[in-house]
Amino acid sequence: MNEELPIVEMRGISIEFPGVKALDGVDFRLFQGEVHALMGENGAGKSTLIKALTGVYRIDAGSIVVAGGERSFAGTADAQAAGISTVYQEVNLAPNLSIGENVMLGHEVRGPFGINWRATHRAATEALARLGLEHLDTHKPLSTLSIALQQLVAISRAMAIKAKVLILDEPTSSLDAAEVEGLFTVMRTLRDQGVAILFVSHFLDQIYAISDRLTVLRNGRYEGEFLTRDLDRHALISTMIGKDLDTLKSLGGNRRRAPREAGEKPVLSASGIARRGSVEATDLEIRPGEVVGFAGLLGSGRTELARLLYGADRPDEGTISVKGAKVDLKSPADALARRIAFSTENRRDEGIIGDLTVRENIILAVQAERGWARPMSRKEQDAIVEKYIGELNVRPADPERMIKNLSGGNQQKVLLGRWLATKPELLILDEPTRGIDVGAKAEIQEAVAMLAEEGVAVVFISSELEEVVRLSERIVVLKDHRKIGEIQNGPDVTAQEIVDVIAAHGLDAAAETLEDTEGAAPDTIAHITEKEEAR
Repeated sequence: MNEELPIVEMRGISIEFPGVKALDGVDFRLFQGEVHALMGENGAGKSTLIKALTGVYRIDAGSIVVAGGERSFAGTADAQAAGISTVYQEVNLAPNLSIGENVMLGHEVRGPFGINWRATHRAATEALARLGLEHLDTHKPLSTLSIALQQLVAISRAMAIKAKVLILDEPTSSLDAAEVEGLFTVMRTLRDQGVAILFVSHFLDQIYAISDRLTVLRNGRYEGEFLTRDLDRHALISTMIGKDLDTLKSLGGNRRRAPREAGEKPVLSASGIARRGSVEATDLEIRPGEVVGFAGLLGSGRTELARLLYGADRPDEGTISVKGAKVDLKSPADALARRIAFSTENRRDEGIIGDLTVRENIILAVQAERGWARPMSRKEQDAIVEKYIGELNVRPADPERMIKNLSGGNQQKVLLGRWLATKPELLILDEPTRGIDVGAKAEIQEAVAMLAEEGVAVVFISSELEEVVRLSERIVVLKDHRKIGEIQNGPDVTAQEIVDVIAAHGLDAAAETLEDTEGAAPDTIAHITEKEEAR
């Protein structure tokens, strides 16, 4: 690392939005040839700082120096011209274009008669090759790729302009373990070539695996810059959130299981439900006050099964019963009428409505259930919104703030509030903590445990196996779009036991890939590779 002259130095950066100071005198340095992690809770100001550096936001105070010269960015084009390229958490590509067109968008190779498409696709292949994706056919539509591969295409596009500064904002949230390691290999290569990399991730094991230095923000303020090797995890978490790690483990151990009454009717039971190409025949029962975890590898069928239970997709065979009565869930509206709510993993496209306020997003499901011909009074709206903003600690606590201006963790809390407002008897949560910080994650986990204590049945889907183990009473294990087993949770159940169940069904190498759960990082355990699944 070269510490003589930062490639980027931000001094005293302040940005204020109506009613909130997003950044308050923040300092930040980024050196050539290093991976620098930007850390903090959701709402700490990480995304705002990145958007200030990339020209999305104009700063109210402070200065930005790039390569020794003070810069004022009027937009993202100015930042790119200065050699700063960004890949955001949510894939932001054009699925109607080809893979090559996406990689080279805005940087196509031009000849005397316009775009030279052969040269452009050749350049796209070279950019993809840097991530080990040279096998991709650049002429195929981007929409033919999985979300994980689309994320890598987005990174390839950022690297195609030969950036001096590469900003990766949660690039690994949709990647499995092999893809993460492939990305890290590329990052290390770029670092050794002198590229400065700003890396944001909520996976602490990834931070410690790849970063050289880190800067911590809290509530829009600068808390300090540290060499990663000098700051252990307890100290990092305490600096980020002002709480000791033990506080976040208050839900640790496995969730207390309430005694089951004889003859207790399930909230929902499924018998042999299947959908061609999606889920093989599955039996399932979910009881009041029970948290049932869905665990499996990427592509195992977790989300597909949840969508059948919610009526988002219709089964080709089998039956579903709600509280003992057979039902035909033709749509999510049918499910909602039977007090079944579903929170999607695709927060941006299927969850929040960015151009509505926090208040409007929270009351949306209740108003839809009531019918648009009977609008809720403002008093009713305010009562519901105040309740869930307070209970879920949504920050900032401003119901009239546009939800698109909230951090990812606070958007997730608003979505949870939307479905809690419908008073569900069964709540299906698909990846509710994906891409959010450790503090917000603990708050959502605590809310799930509290709902179960109050008698709400919960289906909890997460890629993080330790999270599933911590919260669930029973764990349904899926692989290759079918249920392969159930685990009754208890004090001796670990994430490794889930791995072993999957390994017993053809993943001979999976257990060898993981160290024992005491020594391995929990987030890494969660992301078992698709490559191993194929073995």
